[in-house]
Amino acid sequence: MVIAGLELGLSLVWLLADEPTRLAIRPWLEASPAAVLEHGRVWTLITGMFLETSLIALLLHMLVLWSFVPTLERFWGTSRFYRFVAVTGLTGTIVGCALASLGLPRVAAVSGLDPVIYASIVAFGVLYARQPVQFFGVLPLTGRQLMYGFLAFLALSVGFSRDVVSGGAFAAAMLAAAILTSKRWSPTLAWKKWRIARARSRLKVMAGGKGHVPPVRDENKWLN
Repeated sequence: MVIAGLELGLSLVWLLADEPTRLAIRPWLEASPAAVLEHGRVWTLITGMFLETSLIALLLHMLVLWSFVPTLERFWGTSRFYRFVAVTGLTGTIVGCALASLGLPRVAAVSGLDPVIYASIVAFGVLYARQPVQFFGVLPLTGRQLMYGFLAFLALSVGFSRDVVSGGAFAAAMLAAAILTSKRWSPTLAWKKWRIARARSRLKVMAGGKGHVPPVRDENKWLN
């Protein structure tokens, strides 16, 4: 609800403003190579995540954030879910700005929670691969099938629109989500394994403690 509220509030300010106001505030809110690299407005990497300039896309974001994304928050906990949103959102925004700075084909600016939405779909497909899902209450799918369907739709959309910048941003966010949810490549699990190995190297097992003499066992007293 906090993530949805931030995007909804900032986006409604944009959608309800007139055109001169939009032109005035856009360079200060939307992440772009000019804003980040030339003018040093690094905060736009964060504000750009919550600025959606399309009303239809904003409504779809609210639907997805209300429907199955809370399942991820219940599975991870709120703090880990916030880290997931921060990592995937910033990864998508930074990669989008980097690709735009190279002069690649670009149809629309990479703004809004689109990278986080697609990353959440990938995370849901990994964590709940066999979970039955009723897509819009009509089409029965599993979590993995839902993920593959969205990936195919995204690939076709990027291919027809030739928006390489947005496609690269979405791909980077989804790759980050796959790494975060993977049991083999997860940075959190790698950090915990390193700490366990480091602790084991400093510890040793002593038989009963130093100088301890075990008592004589009475074999007739116990059954086993």
